[in-house]
Amino acid sequence: MNCIIIDDEPLAREAIAQLLSDCTEINIIGQFSSPLLAKDSLDNVDLIFLDINMPGVNGLEFAKQLKESDTLIIFTTAYEEYALDSYEVDAIDYLVKPIVKERFEKAIRKAINYHQLLHSEESISSIETNVSDTEDYFFIRADRKIHKVNYNEVLYIEGLKDYVIVHTNSQKIIAAMNIKTIYQQLPQNTFFRISKSYIINVQHITALDNNSVFIQNDEIPIGNIYREAFYEAYVEKRIFKR
Repeated sequence: MNCIIIDDEPLAREAIAQLLSDCTEINIIGQFSSPLLAKDSLDNVDLIFLDINMPGVNGLEFAKQLKESDTLIIFTTAYEEYALDSYEVDAIDYLVKPIVKERFEKAIRKAINYHQLLHSEESISSIETNVSDTEDYFFIRADRKIHKVNYNEVLYIEGLKDYVIVHTNSQKIIAAMNIKTIYQQLPQNTFFRISKSYIINVQHITALDNNSVFIQNDEIPIGNIYREAFYEAYVEKRIFKR
């Protein structure tokens, strides 16, 4: 994978480059102090490490301009409050400075896995779904096979541009469709969309707070515009009163 680093702080760019020095799967092809300097150097770029608070065009605004491309984005910033906004622009991950090596490696692995899924002709074929509210399963075509998936096996569904990844207890299935399309076909009493990038199976929720839902070991962010509807429909009716 080819990547670039965009950050107005030279030390921050150097820190990311150092963290990448042991990763043979990612090649740094450029470093820039602002999005304006980087915008003409995006050919053949698979991944961008992108700061948010920068002079001129900030990272979030720049990411919005890239939503129609296949370029993956990992935000790197000192401010935690932008985390939810980052998922609204389909960022692959969000790292808070100073970046912890273990957390960085997790983000890198996620980016590499996405890149492989999105560009592997063998793992992605013409994908079709057949779902019905009257059945307890659906079919999805991938990997040159038609997979039968029980609704209760689905943990959550993750959207990335024009693809979705169906996370189950035993596998991940990638499908060439957008998250809105698959959500419209799922049973609404079991599945709830909690952000632009995530649909969850409410049966698998293990915990939640104001900003996130926890399913097994995964923390899934709740989008601002989805929070009220989710809490009204699912949480408030079920929470024990004091």
